[in-house]
Amino acid sequence: MQEHRHLLKTRLSNVLRTTSAHISELKGLGVVTVDDFLHYFPRAYRDQSEMCTISEMRVDKVNVVQGVLSKMFSRRTKTGKIMTMATLTDPTGNVNVMWFNQPHIQRMFRNGDELILTGKIKFDRAQITMMSPQYEVVRKKQLHTARLVPVYHERDKISSKWIREKIHPLLKGAQLLEDCMPGEMIEAEGLMSYGQAVRTVHDPKSEEDLQGARRRLAFDELFMLQFAALKRRYEFRKKAKDLGKKIVIDEDVSQRFYKEFGYELTGAQQRVISEISGDLTSPYPMMRLLQGDVGAGKTVVAAFGLVHAINSGFQAALMAPTEILARQHYESISKLLKPFGFNIQFLMGSLPEKQKKSIARQVSTGTVDLVIGTHALIQDGIQFKNLGLAVIDEQHRFGVKQRERLQEQGSPHVLSLSATPIPRTLTLVLYGDQDVSILDELPPGRQKIITRVVPEKKRSDAELWIADHIQKGRQIFVICPLIDESDVIEVKAVTTEFERLSNDVFANFRLGLLHGKLKSQEKEEVMNLFSKGEIDILVSTSVVEVGIDVPNATIMLIEGAERFGLSQLHQFRGRVGRGEYQSYCFLFTDSYGEESRKRLKSLEQNTDGFKLAEIDLAMRGPGEVYGVKQSGIPDLKMASLGDTDLIKRVRNAAADLVMKDPDLEFHQPLKTRLKQLEDQAAIA
Repeated sequence: MQEHRHLLKTRLSNVLRTTSAHISELKGLGVVTVDDFLHYFPRAYRDQSEMCTISEMRVDKVNVVQGVLSKMFSRRTKTGKIMTMATLTDPTGNVNVMWFNQPHIQRMFRNGDELILTGKIKFDRAQITMMSPQYEVVRKKQLHTARLVPVYHERDKISSKWIREKIHPLLKGAQLLEDCMPGEMIEAEGLMSYGQAVRTVHDPKSEEDLQGARRRLAFDELFMLQFAALKRRYEFRKKAKDLGKKIVIDEDVSQRFYKEFGYELTGAQQRVISEISGDLTSPYPMMRLLQGDVGAGKTVVAAFGLVHAINSGFQAALMAPTEILARQHYESISKLLKPFGFNIQFLMGSLPEKQKKSIARQVSTGTVDLVIGTHALIQDGIQFKNLGLAVIDEQHRFGVKQRERLQEQGSPHVLSLSATPIPRTLTLVLYGDQDVSILDELPPGRQKIITRVVPEKKRSDAELWIADHIQKGRQIFVICPLIDESDVIEVKAVTTEFERLSNDVFANFRLGLLHGKLKSQEKEEVMNLFSKGEIDILVSTSVVEVGIDVPNATIMLIEGAERFGLSQLHQFRGRVGRGEYQSYCFLFTDSYGEESRKRLKSLEQNTDGFKLAEIDLAMRGPGEVYGVKQSGIPDLKMASLGDTDLIKRVRNAAADLVMKDPDLEFHQPLKTRLKQLEDQAAIA
């Protein structure tokens, strides 16, 4: 069997009867060997399994009908088009057939050939005609009609029809594919064999068979991800166990902390603090992701952990992705922890070299208790003497290697924060190596932000209404999708909009401009002026998504709202409504598509960020919502990240195997397959 498997590595140029141009196109799709071709799965299916007789054909559906061809001829129309006509006959009647500009059809078929045609019909002068139907000669095995027809990702010469014809003779090779999953797991989950699943997705006999095949292949995809994540977690804990990083949760310190905070904690905050306390006192380091909506109080929960880490004799660190956000954390946490007398330092790349060296020296000698900063915390030259807790804010904005640099500082407890609402199923896949806590409750007193989708015809009225609010002393955000004008995407560019508002609509007010191309110092200047109330209108790109807290800002105006995901729009909205005044979010859009309207209306109706994330995931898919490469979401071929039941079953199966055989010593085929996937990821 092992020798036969080598056949799977045969290059397609040696087994396919085709041109070098087609082989080159396949290579561009990453398809070089027989094995690659078998794993080039369909992206969709056309259900053409229901055949009808000619007498049963209907105008309102795609008809699949079998009959005998006759009366075939071609002629040129007055406009120069070649029209090929024929009649298809079955025992119940006949129907006219017409193809435009396909002269090869008359060369391919003869009167008397038995065909299956797929297409719609139309009535004209009491005549029924099939217009340009798909066609296939009746044979023992239909490939293009009269079944669930696979549809593939195409490229120039490589059409779905071409793939179906070329892959069909190779499908018997699917039986040579090794099934790397443990037999007992396959049996327990009621899964189809791997080879059968691969063959079935290319050649499904029924919808039921197809679903069984897709479930098996999806199970494998998700299992590889989950096992790898849980194995990382297992190895991290094994390596770091009993390193002496147990943090004492002192009740007196806790009560003092609550008193300094000055507000009553929400039930969700109390629950999460209890979960984190359990982690900090365990024999191995915490790896926990804390998700919470904008304003849910993640920073206070993190500060609770920081206080106890420092009080237990350890150093602590908080790393944020931008200087604006890092500085905000520094100011708020310094104020909250001031009564404890801790040495708290702020570190970012733009500080003078002398100051950075001074902080680095304090970090290495242990005289600094808490360092808050940007990725400057993980640069060469920063070595903590005794790091006990590392907090990483908006962790998805850092690379894996960047996050690991903090973990390597003596295996501290790691708490990651995220204000980006991610559905539970997606969290399990993306962050499977971490425990997850969710702050799903906002502090009392937070006002509901009134949200409205504003059509273009209402723009003038809205701008007059906004001007009135500015005259009353309020401030506003204007968010644009792009920095400069784009010929490709016709949406408001921030620079153009800034000029328009400055010279026209809001000429009497003070405007500021903020975008990613500004230098750090320039950004800081603009934000400080806005925070002090010296700018009335801040025209910005998405850099305001996190880290900006201006209680006097009461209006969020978003241009080209359809260009943003619901989670991102929700986060923009969370920048207002942080003070005593009623706040508003206006969504401007030029898109009148049904899906865009439906998405934006859901923002009007929902204030729960996690609910909105679920809606966006269902409507647009993870790749489009979060960006596959940007967020680390895997490019799954068969698995759906919305399949909650399967993801939970896979996770349980992976966790069970990690406990029984973490190094896969008794599951060598699976070990080999995981190594192959890791190598491919490293290459990618």
